[in-house]
Amino acid sequence: MTKYNLVLLCGGGGSEHAISLLSAGYFETCLAKLDRFNTLWLELTAEGLYRTKNGSYVELTNKREIRFADDKQAPWPVDYVIPCIHGYPGETGDIQSWFNLINLPYFGCTSEASSNCFNKITAKMWFSALGIPNTPYLFLGEYNPDAVARVEAAFDDWGSVFIKAASQGSSVGCFPANNKADIAPLLAKAFEYAPYVVVEKTIKARELEIAVYEYQGEVIATRPGEIVCAANTFYSFEEKYDAKSQAVTHVEAGNVSEDIIAAMRDYAIRAFKGLKLRHLSRIDFFLTEDDEILLNEINTFPGLTPISMFPKMLAHHGHDFASYLQDCILAELEPA
Repeated sequence: MTKYNLVLLCGGGGSEHAISLLSAGYFETCLAKLDRFNTLWLELTAEGLYRTKNGSYVELTNKREIRFADDKQAPWPVDYVIPCIHGYPGETGDIQSWFNLINLPYFGCTSEASSNCFNKITAKMWFSALGIPNTPYLFLGEYNPDAVARVEAAFDDWGSVFIKAASQGSSVGCFPANNKADIAPLLAKAFEYAPYVVVEKTIKARELEIAVYEYQGEVIATRPGEIVCAANTFYSFEEKYDAKSQAVTHVEAGNVSEDIIAAMRDYAIRAFKGLKLRHLSRIDFFLTEDDEILLNEINTFPGLTPISMFPKMLAHHGHDFASYLQDCILAELEPA
């Protein structure tokens, strides 16, 4: 039985660096249950350096091996990598492009699928092309008086808007605008986070999430879970990860009809297959008071912290994460 050398890569140096370390801890716990892998934890720093848990720096070379600072230690060949990085450069597809160039197999979505989903403008264009309903929106490529006027006109039509930096994760650079006077300063702030901004109609709705993943050759969509935020708030970065968060999560949403659940799961699988996702994703929906389903966003590398929904929904569906992980890895390293 072949045993493979696996790199668990985390960090990334972006706004979600610390969250990535927490998620990597979950992966590490699961990998410890598997006897097919030798695992090396590496943290990718903001400076682009690779650091081991003991604080020493190493290189991941284009020969798919780890080189240590101590020349007496032989290079460690790498068979597979798990890029457990939220936001840049993981969910943006950048790190996957590097792995593609050096022919290093990796866990998770491909570089193109990651990039398409991470950019909110590209993602919404794909949703519409696939026939999946999503929130009404505007695209903005520059902060100027015309952009402000367009958003103000949308505000008059919609009553309220949500301003989002187009290429950030975990609600970074996202701002609700409930007063017209707030539009200009919030737009300016959003453009500090990204060169493009998407402005959506504010939707009064329940926030439902579905874990979609590949297991034993099948694409599986769980029953939806639900995020319930504190009154008059949205699911911000702080609400997602702060210990004082008042948000409540339900691994399975209540009071949702079977017809709605079936439609939502169908949309989720359609999005997963249509955007050529791979291995895992968390697909988030709005469900309005009129039972309208709107796809909000896709997370190509969802959080795996103690409070994250993806592992809870996978377990609730009856699957063990460690077994699922091994199945994904060996399907690539030992194809039938």
